[in-house]
Amino acid sequence: MSYCVALRLDSGLVFMADTLTNAGVDNISHYSKIHHWSRPGELQLFLLTAGNLATSQAVVSHLNEASKLSGKNESILGVTSMFQAAKLVGQQLREVIVDMSKGGQEASNKFDATLILGGQIKGENMSLYLIYPEGNFIEVSEYEPFLQIGETKYGKPIIVRAFDPVMTFEEAVKLLIVSFDSTIKANLSVAMPLHLRIYEKDSLESGRDLTLEENNAYFQTVSETWGSKLKEVFGQLPDFSFSNEVK
Repeated sequence: MSYCVALRLDSGLVFMADTLTNAGVDNISHYSKIHHWSRPGELQLFLLTAGNLATSQAVVSHLNEASKLSGKNESILGVTSMFQAAKLVGQQLREVIVDMSKGGQEASNKFDATLILGGQIKGENMSLYLIYPEGNFIEVSEYEPFLQIGETKYGKPIIVRAFDPVMTFEEAVKLLIVSFDSTIKANLSVAMPLHLRIYEKDSLESGRDLTLEENNAYFQTVSETWGSKLKEVFGQLPDFSFSNEVK
C-alpha cells in the first residue's frame, strides 16, 4: 500500500508520497511514487501512483516511450490541456490493466492502481485529477482542494481540519508531515523516506524536489511535538460524567 497526497494552494501545488512498497514482510523495497514531465515555460505535469507497482511502472514507462517514439505532439509532453492529459493517462492505465489481466488471473483488481495527475499547462489554471483503475477521472473540488490515494484514512482527519488554500508552502509541508506521521504510526505498509514536490503557480518550472529521510530532524521534531501536544490537549478536555448520561 502507499500514501500519496496532492494539495492545491492559491500559490501552487504540493505533492507528497511515501516510497515503501512490499509484497510481504520479507519482500520490501523503496520506489519513487511521484513522476514528472516538463517542458519549461509551457508544461509541468506530476503523477502520483498507488496500488500495484508493476501496473504503475508500466503506465509511466508507456508514457515515457510514447514521448520518445511519437514526438511531443502525440504524447504526454504534447497535450494542450490538463483535461487532455488526464484522458491520456486514464486511457493508458486502463489499457495496462486490461493487458495484464489477459494473463489468466481471475480478478483484475490484482493489477489495479489509482493515480493523481496534477500540474499546469500554459494558458490554463493549475489542476488536480484523481484517475481510477477504469480510466475515468474526476477533478479536485473547490470546496475540498486536495486529493489522497492509497492508505488515506489515518492521515485525512488532520488535512480536513487544518487545510486552508491560503496557507504558505511551508505551512502545507508541516501539515503533510503531521498527516504522514499519523499514517506511518498506524500502518506498517507506509514508511519513509518521503518524496516532496512543490510547484509554484504560473512558474511553469519544475519547482522544488526534496526527499525527507527517516532521520530528518524537522520531521522528528514535528512528530514528537504533535504527539505531546495531543496528549496535553486531551488532558484539558472535560471528563465524561455518567451522571449526565442521556437516558
